[in-house]
Amino acid sequence: MAESLPQEMLTYILSFLPLSDQKEASLVSWAWYRAAQNALREVRVLQYNIPMSSASLSAIKSLGLKSVCCISLTNLDGSPASHQVLQSVAYHLGPHLQSLSLGGGSSTEASFVDPILGCLTLRVLDLSGCNSLFTSGTLLAQPKMTHSIQQTLSGLHELNLAGLRDLADLSFNWLSSCATSLERLSLAYCHLTFEPDPARGCISPQDSSPSQFSFRNLLLHALDLSGTGLPPEALRALGQAAGLQLQELNLHSCRDLSTEAVATLCLQQLGLTSLDLSGCSELTDGALLAVSRGLWHLRHLSLGKLQWLTDAGCTALGDLRELQSLDMAECCLVRGRELARALGSVHGAPPHLASLSLAHCSSLKDASVLSMIPALGPSLRVLDLSSCVALTNQTLQAVCTYLTHLSVLRLELCDWGLLGLGEPVHGTQLEHQASGTKDPDPKPQGPSLLMLQALQELDLTACSKLTDASLAKVFPQLKQLSLRLLPALTDKGLVAVARGCPSLERLVLSHCSRLSDEGWAQAASSWPRLQHLNLSSCSQVTNNTGTLDAIGQACRQLRVLDVAVCPGINMAAVRRFQAQMSQVSCVQSRFVGGADLTLTL
Repeated sequence: MAESLPQEMLTYILSFLPLSDQKEASLVSWAWYRAAQNALREVRVLQYNIPMSSASLSAIKSLGLKSVCCISLTNLDGSPASHQVLQSVAYHLGPHLQSLSLGGGSSTEASFVDPILGCLTLRVLDLSGCNSLFTSGTLLAQPKMTHSIQQTLSGLHELNLAGLRDLADLSFNWLSSCATSLERLSLAYCHLTFEPDPARGCISPQDSSPSQFSFRNLLLHALDLSGTGLPPEALRALGQAAGLQLQELNLHSCRDLSTEAVATLCLQQLGLTSLDLSGCSELTDGALLAVSRGLWHLRHLSLGKLQWLTDAGCTALGDLRELQSLDMAECCLVRGRELARALGSVHGAPPHLASLSLAHCSSLKDASVLSMIPALGPSLRVLDLSSCVALTNQTLQAVCTYLTHLSVLRLELCDWGLLGLGEPVHGTQLEHQASGTKDPDPKPQGPSLLMLQALQELDLTACSKLTDASLAKVFPQLKQLSLRLLPALTDKGLVAVARGCPSLERLVLSHCSRLSDEGWAQAASSWPRLQHLNLSSCSQVTNNTGTLDAIGQACRQLRVLDVAVCPGINMAAVRRFQAQMSQVSCVQSRFVGGADLTLTL
């Protein structure tokens, strides 16, 4: 009887069982095993997406019975149907709802306020892109509802107002005054206007005028102002707002900020542990020196795309002893000499540094990196050297020798030969991999990527010197692999990768024009855990031999498939694949079947 039930219904039934009983149920049959796995994933889902429709009312009632606490409502507008959906959410989910997202909707103030009053345990509220709520500029400004709203939002910890074009200072001040426990606030890419005080020529946080945004007396720990066009005087005023003690601050792409304003901020907000200054294109070395000497508790620092940053600004980075991640991507003037001295000084690199990105630092030299790598220590897990075109195999030798605990290594466009990966093996090792037998002597002669056996993500995009023989390596823990734009990769290499990397969950093979159906017929069965597969622009992959069917049968956990611009795949094959693989949530199939791309130009 149970075997005849639809998979979704069986999953729903098993979701009510405790974990121990789900484990026992998974042993009954393959159908029960898949249903138990799906039930386990649903428990871990942080947010249920519910479209605006009268058909959603039954789903909302069902989620209420399961005490779901995180939902997202899409396509909301000012219609009676939307109002009914919101009322149903408040009635069935309100008593235990902790996270509510209305992002991108166009609901009115009237349809928003009444239901929100029923959500007394709300902790997270997402109103990003809800411009219609703020068009009038008087949201929550009516005194008669102030007390009720304050009670409802008194426990709110996180508020997302990103992307609002009509956010008025009055609406924001009313909303923030109701959310007295607010800890995290996002105003990213909002159209904010910062008007200077005509008497003093600056924006003062001491002013109580409702015509200015007020951050006073908020318990904010995290603030996102990325893309807001924040001027230097506004940053100074923000730093000295009464009671404001920030731990995380995101100023990404605030292009008008000055070095002096950042230096002042470092004296005002000494408790910062995370700071994003990426894309603040006017900042110079002085900004990084001020950060390094003033924010000693900093753990996460992003400096990407700082076009004026040079080696001189890196001299004091070693003072940040609690630093865990450092992003200096696209700092094209940094040669690495002073960075190496700072991280390789007497004290060495910060002992907890786990992530370092030097991607697209085109001036980075071998000598600097070679002196830096030995000091990075075993805590480093993520290293990004993508497009560091001046580096050579010597750098990779040092990485393989000293950083054996790496879990993520990105080498996009690093066409160095890649040591063990780039050395020809005359087909011997490749034959072992393709046949499924073990190489009698798999250990490399000298430093090789094979020494990084803890790798879980490897990006070798556009490393054009790689061949089939190069990829006949074993990375048993690897979960994500990108081999985009490898013109020499053939079916033999694909089979070798399948044998050597059996734990892959995400695989990108786009623009590998020599891969064919024959290779996939042999390789697909080696990847039962695969969830994301990108085959876009693989011109020789067709459905003449049932390639998509073979992938669907072998990769039962697949969730996302991209076959865009594959001339040998037709829409009939895509639809058949979708019908057979109900768990696949996204299939990218644009321009399949040899569509004329000139029509899109």
